[in-house]
Formats: sequence, C-alpha cells, structure tokens
Amino acid sequence: MTRPVPAATTTLRVLRFLSSQPVPVSAARIAAAVDQPRSSTYHLLSAMTDEGFVIHYPDDRTWGLGIAAWEVGHGFARQEPLARLARLPLARLVDQVGQSAHLVVLQGADVLYVIEERAPGRPPLVTDVGVRLPAHLTASGRAILASLPAAQVRALYPDKASFTSRTGTGPSSLSELRRLLSATRQRGFATEDGEVTAGFASIAAPITAGTIHAAVAVTWEARTPADGLAEPVAATAAEISRRLHH
Repeated sequence: MTRPVPAATTTLRVLRFLSSQPVPVSAARIAAAVDQPRSSTYHLLSAMTDEGFVIHYPDDRTWGLGIAAWEVGHGFARQEPLARLARLPLARLVDQVGQSAHLVVLQGADVLYVIEERAPGRPPLVTDVGVRLPAHLTASGRAILASLPAAQVRALYPDKASFTSRTGTGPSSLSELRRLLSATRQRGFATEDGEVTAGFASIAAPITAGTIHAAVAVTWEARTPADGLAEPVAATAAEISRRLHH
C-alpha cells in the first residue's frame, strides 16, 4: 500500500484548484477548497511562491498560478499531445498559404518554438525549434498574452527593464503593451512587422485549450504581398484547439 504524503497531496490539490479558477483567488478560498487551516495554507503558499509555482498579488490579496506551473503544463504539452496533434494542421496551413508557419508555447515572458514548418523556397528564419524569443515582440506571443488576465500580464512585465528590443521597435512599457493587446483582442489575431527580424512580418492566432498557452503563426518577407492570412491562421489555431479538447 502506498503511504500518504499529506503535504504533497495538499500541494497538488492547491495546484489543481488554482488551475480551475479563471482569476487569482484569496488564501481563504484556497484553504476552504483544500480543507486546511488558513495558517497552514499561508505557509504552503509561501513555499510554493518561493519555487515559482504560485504568484502572490499583494494589491488584490490574491494568489494565482506561477510561471513554474505553466512550464510544467507546457512541458507536458510539448512532449506529447500539442506537438503531435498540431503538426498535420500546421503542414496543411503551409501548403495553403505558401509561407512558413510555426507553433509556440509561452514560457514566462518568452515564447518557445515547438514546431517549425518551412515553406519550399522560403528563406530560413530565426524561429527554429527550441528558440526562445520575447513574447511581447512576437505575433504569437502577443496572441497568447492577449488571452491572459491583466494581472498575469502585469506579473510578467513588472518594470520597463522587462521590455527588451531586437530591432529598436516594439512596446517599451506596460501601458503600450496593454494598448497593443487590446487591439489584438478586438481583431482576434496578432501581428508584428520587423520587430523580431527586420524585413519580416508575422500574423498569429491563439490556441485555446484549457491551461495550454500556445499560438500558431505565419511569417513572411514583408516586401512580399501576403493578404488573406488571418482567416487560415485562425482556422488552423481553432482546429488544433478542437483536437486538444477531444
């Protein structure tokens, strides 16, 4: 018989509860959900915060999932279902639009490139498998960030030092990023032009599947006309989302 480990069990219950909540919640609600004294819950949340699995929002007196929890979930998604289920729809997208496409997952304030499907005759890109780039500069990162709660975006970008630049362009403050993400939500897709690599542009749509934070994007040479990409990119993201749900 397996011997119970109460602390480990409670920790996993906290993670499961937080992952089911649309927004960060109070310690009192967490304590009630896992049936623990509030004092014990505070100690546990503090330890989980130190390890990056929980984020404390002192202004709201709430707690939410931390970056380490996202990384664990994304690690699972990268290893099996996300990459496996997305490869064929991504290949079809490349055949349809004749441009290179890729799939990314969010890791902290970066995006990690999981799949790269290069169109025949198209130039190589910096977005190869395993590459990490600042999320606020990429179309795929913006598509994901636009789907996150405002408090989580604020936690990822606590100060101006968080806003790196590759080509001298892109948002340089949280207020600029918020305006950009608001426009992204209204359109339903994200764009960038020359902010990752000069002379190249991208368009992206988010994948919506539980706690997986991912996106599909197409990149092309900006001097080449590439109209009508929003619909096929969004349709591919929706197809991958359906596959993950099923």
